[in-house]
Amino acid sequence: MTVTETVKETVKGALSPSDEPRKSEPMWTQYHSMNNGEAQEPIADWIYPLFIAARATREQMSEAKLPLAYRDSCAHLLIPLNRCRFEEYYMPWKCVDERHSYEKCQYVEFKKRVAKMDELRASKGGARSN
Repeated sequence: MTVTETVKETVKGALSPSDEPRKSEPMWTQYHSMNNGEAQEPIADWIYPLFIAARATREQMSEAKLPLAYRDSCAHLLIPLNRCRFEEYYMPWKCVDERHSYEKCQYVEFKKRVAKMDELRASKGGARSN
């Protein structure tokens, strides 16, 4: 038995049997609708967060052992990313689609926070809170 096979057996034992293998397609392509059994064109990158309704529960985040700082609205993307990283031995050229989806979600959340802050600042007549 090679070292790689031994490591794979060890990893397989660490994951629960209900874990599905990761999909090789980008996360956002999973959310486009089907038309008479034929897939439509994938939806645009900027609109995919609007279609994601699934959020990670507290139980899922604690099972995945996410640090408290990372338990946010993008945790549902971080859990499969971390699992992929573990399965692929943290090689930087692996899990690209998962990483991109997670970073895009983080960016969208940042833009929402900036827009909310601009809105609050505009309601105060441009006065800064700090």
